[in-house]
Amino acid sequence: MTNTRGNVISRRHFFHAAGAFAAMAATSPVRADDFVDLDLSSEPVWRELTSAFPQKGQMILQRSRPPLLETPFEVFDRGVFTPNDQFFVRWHWAVIPQQIDVATFKLAIRGHVNNPLSLTLADVLAMPRIEMAAVNQCSGNSRGLFQPRVAGGQWDNGAMGNARWAGVRLRDLLDHAGVKAGAVAVRFNGLDEPVVDGAPDFMKSLDIDHARDGEVMVAFAMNGEQLPLLNGFPLRLIVPGWYSTYWVKTLNDIEVLDAPDTNYWMATAYRIPDTPHASVAPGQTGFKTVPINRMVPRSFFTNVKSGDRVRSGAMVSLRGIAFGGDRGVAQVEISTDQGQSWQNTSLGRDEGKYSFRQWSTQITAPQSGKLVLQARCTNTQGEGQPAEPNWNGGGFMRNVIESVELSLV
Repeated sequence: MTNTRGNVISRRHFFHAAGAFAAMAATSPVRADDFVDLDLSSEPVWRELTSAFPQKGQMILQRSRPPLLETPFEVFDRGVFTPNDQFFVRWHWAVIPQQIDVATFKLAIRGHVNNPLSLTLADVLAMPRIEMAAVNQCSGNSRGLFQPRVAGGQWDNGAMGNARWAGVRLRDLLDHAGVKAGAVAVRFNGLDEPVVDGAPDFMKSLDIDHARDGEVMVAFAMNGEQLPLLNGFPLRLIVPGWYSTYWVKTLNDIEVLDAPDTNYWMATAYRIPDTPHASVAPGQTGFKTVPINRMVPRSFFTNVKSGDRVRSGAMVSLRGIAFGGDRGVAQVEISTDQGQSWQNTSLGRDEGKYSFRQWSTQITAPQSGKLVLQARCTNTQGEGQPAEPNWNGGGFMRNVIESVELSLV
């Protein structure tokens, strides 16, 4: 994480560019450019590819209202930072902001504080800035691969992205308001709204110590540009190393609490079994649950996929991406004998402990048979990927060792 002062995006540039949002709709009639086979474990496996959403290139359409847009996986082979126009999109309620008036937008900091604040964007942009590379991954990324199938968005592996985020420390905002003694949590709310009266407003919270750790941030830029409207413009919470359910978009309200948060999205939704790897047997009941929290290590092949053909006996170049969850990547290994032995790969540039990291290696294809490749990541805490997939009713936290099967010609 680095401090920055004006070299990411200036206040003048921010407000000049933001004028384009005044008349921009966040949703529009959806048309299919093409279709993609996601190789999911259940029907339907075909998804539309669409370019119909503002500030977005071609995306996999999971749902149009609210927008659920998945990143086509070939995008991840182009580098460790996911382009803003193909960064995945996930909203909970269909009533989302379709335009933002940057001149009147305010960020409230209230609750168990000495000095409640109502900050303009200019106020936020005037504060000391930080920058950090961090993976934003949906809690249900890869849910469509769970067997037995579970309810919810049937994502393949593309409900994730990595960006270089720029903004201000949450701790600095809280210090500006003056947190009172006895504070236990901080709750975050955005401009999205429930569709019907009585439905629970989407809010998430962090323990006070986590909120003040100096890494949690309120971002106004990603990859050197303003946040896209569908990714949370003008402000969103960044909780590095934790699943994106906490990364509240269009953030406009920060409330310091003097008691644990019991709102629906903490007490009921996004909870996982309090078991090793959040795993239970299908149909199992009676287990304790806790709010989902830190991410776990993952690695992927990005330049090959199952069904690709390679020449028998040829040298095959392999590459991919990995991330360590809430830690850095220590190593990425591959296996060509279904996990009996493993060999290290070469790691690319380290962009920070919360970032994607590229890996690469070469192997020699066998003369006959089939070529099954596996990749696994181990983080700097010594935590690796499991050989068997976990299962829970939410379809959360999948990080089984990935494999692809190549055909020999």
